[in-house]
Amino acid sequence: MKIKKIVFIVISVLTLGYAGLKVVKRINFNQNYKIGQVLDSLHGVKVYYNGGVDNVLERNVTKDHYNLGLKYQCVEFVKRYYYEHFKHKMPDAYGHAKDFFDPEVKDGELNVKRNLMQYTNPGKSKPEIGDLVVFSGSVLNRFGHVAIISKVSENEIEIMQQNPGPFSSSKETFVMNFQEGNYKIENDRLLGWLRKNNEKDLLVPQKP
Repeated sequence: MKIKKIVFIVISVLTLGYAGLKVVKRINFNQNYKIGQVLDSLHGVKVYYNGGVDNVLERNVTKDHYNLGLKYQCVEFVKRYYYEHFKHKMPDAYGHAKDFFDPEVKDGELNVKRNLMQYTNPGKSKPEIGDLVVFSGSVLNRFGHVAIISKVSENEIEIMQQNPGPFSSSKETFVMNFQEGNYKIENDRLLGWLRKNNEKDLLVPQKP
């Protein structure tokens, strides 16, 4: 009986802890900013403050009924960036951040769901400004993360991101190395990057 009681207590504590974490991740602890406030921009596309990483306001849908995602999650920014800057609609307009990278697609081939060329990390194609980078999920964030490359130099990249957390920056840099013919961005969760290629756009019909 004592063992069952201990197991019950442990499960209860873990359940309450998880529920508490979910609530905490929705709270705006940084009162210097208001949710929906403009923090930054890339090529004229704005980055908005979201407060707690699990905070969600509403779905952002364009006038032509294209789904941009939930305000102001990371996915909403990258899809809005591709829609406004590249005039690009993804055939699959839904999915969590980590789902933007298709593990079945080989380096340098077309990701049909996004109608973008996909490159693995490490991969043979050097990252470029405007590429969409995809991060895998983690213990605290099972949905993953996406961002846009805003700068590229000889040995590092800078990303522009939305919803990194109430006290994190909209910009973040990572070391990049070139070894044995491959470019590698030094982050264990960074799966790869996606890129618009006009020559490939006709392969997949655009859908609203």
